[in-house]
Amino acid sequence: MASMDTDSFVEKMEEKFHDNDSDSESYSDSDDDHSNRPPVKAAGSNVYRLFGREQPVHKVLGGGKPADILLWRNRKSTGIALGAGTAVWVFFEMMEYHLITFICHLLIMFLGGLFLWSNASVFIHKSPLHIPHIVIPEDCVLEAASAIRNEINRAFVVLREIGTGRDLKKFLSVVAVLWVISVIGGWFHALTLFYLFYLSLFTFPLLYEKHEDQVDAIGEKAMIEIKKQYAVFDAKVLSQIPIAGLKKD
Repeated sequence: MASMDTDSFVEKMEEKFHDNDSDSESYSDSDDDHSNRPPVKAAGSNVYRLFGREQPVHKVLGGGKPADILLWRNRKSTGIALGAGTAVWVFFEMMEYHLITFICHLLIMFLGGLFLWSNASVFIHKSPLHIPHIVIPEDCVLEAASAIRNEINRAFVVLREIGTGRDLKKFLSVVAVLWVISVIGGWFHALTLFYLFYLSLFTFPLLYEKHEDQVDAIGEKAMIEIKKQYAVFDAKVLSQIPIAGLKKD
């Protein structure tokens, strides 16, 4: 009887161990299946982005060294660029030195130094300075001219559409933008306005990248509200104004 009891006990223990092994294998299989599953997309993947942005901010800014500088990825280069711009602005504002005058004075000093050294080298038996022959490549000029030409042509198309009187929305948008620029331009000098724009390049992209979800959510609400207000304005005002070349149904 004792031997039979021990044999049954051993058989029960073996069955228990087999059950544990099978459970562990099933767990491992489930873990492997879980690890091999494709990542589940978030429910809010199709979120609103400002200006229809589909790429990260770093890619939108070019994705190279300039983007690293503007987004403070390279703090040393960013500090140098921001410090140099600030120093130039302080110099011209504090000294009340005009930019064109400063450039002309620099060129006068540079050319005068080269001229004096070239003539004095004959008397002091020194070799004259080697001035490199600088030539601007034609390809660079053509590419820049082509890019500028495309932008100018786009501006001409917009102006033509406004001039024909067929796009009241675009006309009001351009007038509003020009009016805002004229008001801001009246508050600051041209150099200060340029410095504020330069300073915003080092602040707005960084702040937007850190808080893009919150900013995009606010932007989406603002655009919805603007569209609602424009629809009301269009129904009550714009639709009542006759537009040249367009006939109402």
